[in-house]
Amino acid sequence: AFYDDYQRLRAFLHSHSYTGNALGCRAALATLELFGQGDVLKHNAGLAAHMSRVCEPFREHPRVAEVRQTGMILAIEMVKDRASREPFPWQERRGLRVYRHGLENGVLLRPLGNVVYFMPPYVIDEQQIETMARVALDGVHLASRD
Repeated sequence: AFYDDYQRLRAFLHSHSYTGNALGCRAALATLELFGQGDVLKHNAGLAAHMSRVCEPFREHPRVAEVRQTGMILAIEMVKDRASREPFPWQERRGLRVYRHGLENGVLLRPLGNVVYFMPPYVIDEQQIETMARVALDGVHLASRD
C-alpha cells in the first residue's frame, strides 16, 4: 500500500496531518487548559442529558434497535426488524441515507453502515441539539421505508 502511494504520489504517506505537528500539539494543550477552567465539562454534561431526552423518540422507532450514548456521542442503530434485530443489508446504506438527509437540512451526522452517530462540537446549544435530533429522526423515517 505504501509503495503504491509512493509510485503514484512520489511521497511516503504514513501518518495523519496532525501527527508530530507542534502547532497541533499546542492547540490540543490549549484546549485541555480551557477544559480545566470554568464549567465546560459540567455544561456539556447537561447538554448530554438534554441530548438523551430529545433523542427519546428514537428508542420507540420500529426500525431502531438501540440508542447508545456516552457523553456527547450518541449512536442510533437501524434494523430491518426490531424484534429479531435483523439488520438491513449493508449494501442498502441506510445510515448514509440519514446522513444525506442531514446534510440537505444543515445537520452533520456520521454514518457507518446502519448506524448513525451524533458527534456535536462542545459549543452546540440546546436548540441546535433539538434541531439535530429532529432532522435525524426525519431521516430515520425516510431511510426506514422499504
